[in-house]
Amino acid sequence: MTEETSGVRRWLVDIARWRPSPAQFDAAAALLPPHDRPAIYRFVKEDDRKRALFSRLLQYSLVRHVLHIPFRQISICRTPEGKPYLGDYVGIASEPLCLVGLDIVSVSKPQGETTTEFISNFSSYLTDHEWSCIVRAGTPTEVLTEFYRYWCLKEAFVKAIGAGVGFGLHRLEFHHEHWTNISIHVDGELSKKWRFWIFKLDEMHMASIAKGHPEDAVSSYKETLSNAIVAEEQLRSTLESPEEAFTFWTV
Repeated sequence: MTEETSGVRRWLVDIARWRPSPAQFDAAAALLPPHDRPAIYRFVKEDDRKRALFSRLLQYSLVRHVLHIPFRQISICRTPEGKPYLGDYVGIASEPLCLVGLDIVSVSKPQGETTTEFISNFSSYLTDHEWSCIVRAGTPTEVLTEFYRYWCLKEAFVKAIGAGVGFGLHRLEFHHEHWTNISIHVDGELSKKWRFWIFKLDEMHMASIAKGHPEDAVSSYKETLSNAIVAEEQLRSTLESPEEAFTFWTV
């Protein structure tokens, strides 16, 4: 089954190179329905506006490509939970049968504090096992990279289940074999219903993909899936299939 017929997509856009004039930005924003535009213009900084704009444009473009619905007829509803984003890349991922979450992190060196001081700010979100793996990673750069791998995975899982920023990241613990065969423990219990991957995008950015069972979605998200019936065999095949490569798009 090809990408064109399966509904599986992995898209990224590097927005750092796009420096539009105010008129060009307004023209791009005008592609969105009027009710989506205030969420763009509420940001003061240009980079924040660009991220918000292309996060939404990617959603509409994905629906058009996968479901072949004309752009102006697309209506995207949202659950009460919000979705954070970060960095020079804006990305989107889709799966027709399982939950999918994508997170992108920028591995930037902390300013005004050491690496140890920086990651200590997030210690309450990490388990003892994860903290031990991070601090024993090696050089400060290796420690920082290791921290961001765990953080990226946690965020991808939370996005996949449709949870908001209030979800307790300390409830999640990841195990791996040199960052392959990544598994998750939720509240201390191993979950065999999830698969995870980490990708290096460039020297400063990495991305993670989480794929899991629809029954793990939060209640508000699960309600939107009520009409979807997926055979367990199909779902198992989807989760065990190799991960798709990212397609890089220009603005």
